[in-house]
Amino acid sequence: MAHPSSAHPNVTTALLEALHFAATKHSDQRRKDKEASPYINHPIRVAQLLASEGGVTDLDLLRAAILHDTVEDTETTPEEIERHFGPEVQRIVAEVTDDKSLPKGDRKRLQVEHAPHLSIQAKQLKIADKTANVQNITTSPPDGWSLERKRDYLDWADQVVAGCRGSNPALEAVYDQVMAEGRQALAATAH
Repeated sequence: MAHPSSAHPNVTTALLEALHFAATKHSDQRRKDKEASPYINHPIRVAQLLASEGGVTDLDLLRAAILHDTVEDTETTPEEIERHFGPEVQRIVAEVTDDKSLPKGDRKRLQVEHAPHLSIQAKQLKIADKTANVQNITTSPPDGWSLERKRDYLDWADQVVAGCRGSNPALEAVYDQVMAEGRQALAATAH
């Protein structure tokens, strides 16, 4: 019989399997900040925002959050995600994966256009992803980014998130707070 305090060992195991997979896939990657922090910090933060700030308990969504950049930024295939984590996790990851064969401007435009048509799960994932990115850009920015580039990113993130609103009010409130703090921080550096 399972120990009462370990009511959901399957949930823990499932999250750790996704984390191990993502950590292995992203092991050689670094973030663009001056410290070149480990890339895996980002998907962990996105999943953490969903769970702690958004109250998300949907295991498929939390696993997709941990895996959300694997297809886009590593050699991982959608088939691999489906084989290891099932069709639902693969579907969510696919919804938030940019087509890297397209020019950056097109990818950014398509994120704005597609946002209102995403599933509720993918919308929440997008909001958490943009929240984490806005925090990073305004507190430990990518090395060499100008003030204008940071402001452009924040403006674009707002457009993407606008199409995702109504999916998780608690998460949206955290995004709004992070965005306000980010804009304030950028305004302070402009003087």
